[in-house]
Amino acid sequence: MTNLPVPTQPPPVTAWFQGGFHAFLGTYLRRHFHSIALANDGWQPSALVGSEPLIVYANHPSWWDPLIAHYVNLVLFKPRQFYAPIDASALEKYRVFAKLGFYGVNLASHSGAAAFLNQSMAILRHPATSLWITPEGRFCDCRDQSATLMPGLPHLCTKLTRGSVVPMAMEFVFWEERLPECLVRFGTPLCPDQLTLADKSNWAVALTNGLRSAQQQLAADSIARDAAKFTPILHGRSGAGGTYDFMRRVKSLVRREKFRPEHGEKLQ
Repeated sequence: MTNLPVPTQPPPVTAWFQGGFHAFLGTYLRRHFHSIALANDGWQPSALVGSEPLIVYANHPSWWDPLIAHYVNLVLFKPRQFYAPIDASALEKYRVFAKLGFYGVNLASHSGAAAFLNQSMAILRHPATSLWITPEGRFCDCRDQSATLMPGLPHLCTKLTRGSVVPMAMEFVFWEERLPECLVRFGTPLCPDQLTLADKSNWAVALTNGLRSAQQQLAADSIARDAAKFTPILHGRSGAGGTYDFMRRVKSLVRREKFRPEHGEKLQ
């Protein structure tokens, strides 16, 4: 069997198509979330210096995760180009994702694992990119921390000599509005050039601890419902909508009061 050539460039992204997707994405997320909000006391993307390799790895609580990741990358890591591995069979089904930085992987075989590593390293060697990975490999409740992270990410990290590997925790919660809040927290980055983590097993432990710690801190803030601990990076819809809000709006007009669709004060 002929070996496939090792990629030296990131997968191509259709710029005009991605631009249209980004315009659609903000509107779409505002329809479905009251907010996307970033924890104030976690690591901040503004601390990232230059265009060195960047991996963001996250827990995997929902269908929304790749869309949230794309939006977070657009808002907080611009101009880095978003890339993310996706199951090859899923990419066959949703080919449009290939135009947006997703690339197919098949980690069930040795050749598929090698292809993942080669393509991922080609991305990380290219300036102004970011690689987003959900290493749990399946949907997990945001507070379920029992899953062992898949081996692909630790293996990839052993090949890095510089850059940042950043854990990101996500929760989807209902606070005071009809629509949910998406809460995001970045953990402390792992830096290959500052740490001695050449061994795959050491990387696996460090990656797991970093993600679980970020999840635990985010869960505590989510339970506390203290909006002051978060900064919204997207403001979505408020109120109940429909006939109920229409009647409330009419009542405000009659009383010559400003109509406020919100039911609470959090993350406005």
